[in-house]
Amino acid sequence: MNRSGANAQSASITHSEAPARLAGIQSAIEQACRDANRAREAVTLIAVSKTFGAAEIWPVIAAGQRVFGENRVQESQAKWPELRARQAGLELHLIGPLQSNKAADAVALFDVIHTVDRPKIAYALAEEMSRQGRRLPVFIQVNTGAEPQKAGILPEAADAFIAECRDKAGLDVRGLMCIPPAEDVPAPHFALLAEIARHNDLPGLSMGMSADFEVAIHQGATHVRVGSALFGSRPRPA
Repeated sequence: MNRSGANAQSASITHSEAPARLAGIQSAIEQACRDANRAREAVTLIAVSKTFGAAEIWPVIAAGQRVFGENRVQESQAKWPELRARQAGLELHLIGPLQSNKAADAVALFDVIHTVDRPKIAYALAEEMSRQGRRLPVFIQVNTGAEPQKAGILPEAADAFIAECRDKAGLDVRGLMCIPPAEDVPAPHFALLAEIARHNDLPGLSMGMSADFEVAIHQGATHVRVGSALFGSRPRPA
């Protein structure tokens, strides 16, 4: 699947299309795992359902997908309680930027948070997890391209921040997450993230999206975040 191919998908998914699209993505993941000599079970598919409503997400759930990713807390609150009431065993990952004033809602709603990127967020999450009695796994977002407009700790500051999150905030840090610059070849960014994870003894790598998840799997991704290749083109923001 090339980097432009994901944009060629038709408008949002239907009940009849969902099984075939999901099976196609699962097949591509399986092939990438075989090519990389990795077990299929080592890679989790996160279906990125941001901007889609419950009616559009349900066909993917009905087709068998159980792990989903969302970007915004408020948007997620409007649709996921209904979906979870209809289907047990759904797992929800926050993969978008988090503001400290949304930490309480994020801890209450999500099962995994991928975007811890500064001390204020780390301590806000730790406080809320303690208050709510929920110890969520977290990933630290690394800005591998040092893009000023993008969230994430800079690579050179990652080791110290990982230690702070673990040792001072007391977070359950499971891995790292990145979003390479759109114009860059993604493999070097994935390799950099994997190297930072290795020397910090972190097993998780949340990297790779619709256009480059096979590349990410070859570089060690444990979680790939696939949206447009599964759901189709996203609705325009209101």
